[in-house]
Amino acid sequence: MSSVVFVAKETSPDEPRVAASAETVKKMIGLGLEVVVEAGAGLLSRIPDADYEKAGAKIGKATDAKTADVILKVRRPLDKEIKSIKQGAIVIAIMDPYGNEEALATLAKAGATTFAMELMPRITRAQSMDVLSSQANLAGYQAVIDAAGEYDRAMPMMMTAAGTVPAAKVFVMGAGVAGLQAIATARRLGAVVSATDVRPAAKEQVASLGAKFIAVEDDEFKAAETAGGYAKQMSAEYQAKQAALVAEHIAKQDIVITTALIPGRPAPKLVSRAMLASMRSGSIAVDLAVERGGNVEGVEAGKVVYVEGVKVIGYSNVAGRVAASASLLYAKNLLTFLETMISKETKQLALNTEDELVKATMLTHGGAVVHPNFGGVKNEGAA
Repeated sequence: MSSVVFVAKETSPDEPRVAASAETVKKMIGLGLEVVVEAGAGLLSRIPDADYEKAGAKIGKATDAKTADVILKVRRPLDKEIKSIKQGAIVIAIMDPYGNEEALATLAKAGATTFAMELMPRITRAQSMDVLSSQANLAGYQAVIDAAGEYDRAMPMMMTAAGTVPAAKVFVMGAGVAGLQAIATARRLGAVVSATDVRPAAKEQVASLGAKFIAVEDDEFKAAETAGGYAKQMSAEYQAKQAALVAEHIAKQDIVITTALIPGRPAPKLVSRAMLASMRSGSIAVDLAVERGGNVEGVEAGKVVYVEGVKVIGYSNVAGRVAASASLLYAKNLLTFLETMISKETKQLALNTEDELVKATMLTHGGAVVHPNFGGVKNEGAA
């Protein structure tokens, strides 16, 4: 008997993405799975039910989750959705586990085996499953588009018979996946771009995209990167020196985009009201870390507000603002991970709890919270 995969329609009003595409449905069926897609699940990502049906899925309703062996979602199931999960079912989603231990306990009590895609280790084998990268890439792109939409001047330099329009000066703070895409997008639009990051490896990446690198390059800077490729928390002394350099630089910028987001921690404050006040009136700041409190002082989640004369953009779920693209990438991330749980011989679910990807991402299993970071017992080799 085939295992049943249920693709849920997101219940959060600000979540337009979906966890499967017509392409991934077709591939799941090719793996020997039966796929049921909740009616209307893909509409906000430009995937009509007919496309899923053409790929071989059945169109169902929310209660069909009760018969599913695997549930694919974008966001962690809410309490009302948890009631429709059968015991032992696998749930794969962006679980947002930090600070949500109570929700994890509820999922464990329901007997669900849950996986947090955002905890996927950054290793070669898991690159195609890295939702943080796939979604951050689009968020970095959209940050520049949002900034350009609010900016009341042209981005590129234009030389006309009536005079010259100067190029916009864009400063990107944080040169991870989102930051690098923001740099590339701003450059494509003709802006003069600069960027900063506390990781030494970022300097070469920034330069390769044609942007100027801005940082205090002392001994602490040269050692500032974790084994996982994330930025380390810097000392107060370094932060003060870097803030002084950045403050001087920001005063000359038209658009500032901040991308500093450390998983499970409050976002570091990078841009103060004083820095905003030093910018020209009508300048733009885009904060991509608003979900963790924001990098820009005065930012408000889900809003565009004026702070010290600067338009501060604090949209939530920025990748969701390009949902049609984001869903295609996210769906592929999920499919690639799900494939590791399917036996090639039997075409049945065969969960290997010793797999490093499973160890790193499994939150609940067998009625308990099992991830060591969230109250579970630490297994040898667990990430």
